[in-house]
Amino acid sequence: MKIGDKVSVLDEDISGKITAISRDDITIIDSDGFEYQYFKKELVLESNDFSNLNISPQNISEIISEKEQKKNKNTQKVKSKDRNLPPMEVDLHIQQLVSKTRGLDNFEMMNIQLDTARYKITFAISKKIQRIVFIHGVGEGVLKYELHRLLKEYEGQLKFYDADYQKYGIGATEVYLFQNNK
Repeated sequence: MKIGDKVSVLDEDISGKITAISRDDITIIDSDGFEYQYFKKELVLESNDFSNLNISPQNISEIISEKEQKKNKNTQKVKSKDRNLPPMEVDLHIQQLVSKTRGLDNFEMMNIQLDTARYKITFAISKKIQRIVFIHGVGEGVLKYELHRLLKEYEGQLKFYDADYQKYGIGATEVYLFQNNK
């Protein structure tokens, strides 16, 4: 590097001409007239001389085809029929989850129901399922309250709301999972 060379700063969006060099310190001036001082290792020489690069039309087409092949491998298109798939339904009524409830107290039954909901959310995330309907029933509203409390733990990953009234009545909550289709 010498005085008058154009350089760019590695970790910043600054470029300019070298105005002074002292040991490892280099002073540059940008297009707005501001002076900056950097270590030599923080600067990269800008060059408009591309004669040392071996680029031919054949190399360019090889590079483009490589890029297109990589791009096509990683992209998954969501088919329109997949967007309109019915939601996964999970019935949280305790009779649907265990063969017999004898010997279980309310606390244990609630934990089984919430563990099932947690497992189904994890499963849906891993399988890229976007909608789940949890059928909790009406009752005294304790399961619904606890389910909503659980869903709030996933803030930013999902949203939830009352499920379709015509299909489920007031005893179900629908969950929409924000999925990255990667």
